[in-house]
Amino acid sequence: MKTPKCFEILVRNGLVDEVVSRLMSGKEADVYIVLSKGELCCAKVYKDARSRSFSNLAQYQEGRKGRNSRQARAMQKNSKFGRMETEEAWKNSEVNALRTLDEAGVRVPKVYDYADGILLMEFVVDENGGPAPRLNDLRLTATVAREYHRELIKSIVLMLCAGIIHGDLSEYNVLAGCDGLVIIDLPQAVNASGNNSAQSMLVRDVENLTAYFGRFAPELLSTDYGREIWKLYASGKLTTSTVLTGIYEQSGGAADVKGVMREIDYARIQYERTLAKKLQQS
Repeated sequence: MKTPKCFEILVRNGLVDEVVSRLMSGKEADVYIVLSKGELCCAKVYKDARSRSFSNLAQYQEGRKGRNSRQARAMQKNSKFGRMETEEAWKNSEVNALRTLDEAGVRVPKVYDYADGILLMEFVVDENGGPAPRLNDLRLTATVAREYHRELIKSIVLMLCAGIIHGDLSEYNVLAGCDGLVIIDLPQAVNASGNNSAQSMLVRDVENLTAYFGRFAPELLSTDYGREIWKLYASGKLTTSTVLTGIYEQSGGAADVKGVMREIDYARIQYERTLAKKLQQS
């Protein structure tokens, strides 16, 4: 096919030999099959922020930091420079997440290079060497559904132990490769300890997968791995070897309301004292 203009710099720099075909078009990027240094790989071309259809973007970006304090302030003020930094952070977040998860043992596409807004990564194939299908393209038996569900729950635990939550996980961004399931599409991945919506995102990811696999193995619909996983994580008890049950038990202990109110009052007093000192010094 004719080489798209966005690849011209990569072709000149020898990173891409040939653009073979367009593989798919998603809500945040277009993906191509390219020949790079004699091998087939995928090239993910991120769409401009104005063209992307990803909703609630700010929710996913919470907790992300600029590369220095100036960039962080610009991102918060949403200046022109700040918007450029936010856009770059959105793209870099997937590159960083893929590398981190690969090192943690999560099956994700391997990153080969990232240049000029284009991510070069592993071309995930099926048993015949063609593009691996997404889960939503498959018709599963109950046995395979249970096996795939178990495999992905394990991957979610590995991701969380590495401090990352996918944030948009479903049957549409998991590939059935020749060597197992491969999780893709991570530009919206969130920091598990730095995002106030981390728990709800993790639970939603698990519920999305449970609903899908539950079509083929209905007994999975009665499980609650998401809340079980988060409870273990929040209490510091989650490890990569933790044995899960799929059962979530709400704590029956009474909340220490008085203790919470004391902490709030203490914080308020400290703030008022600090404010008073600043007024005296001014």
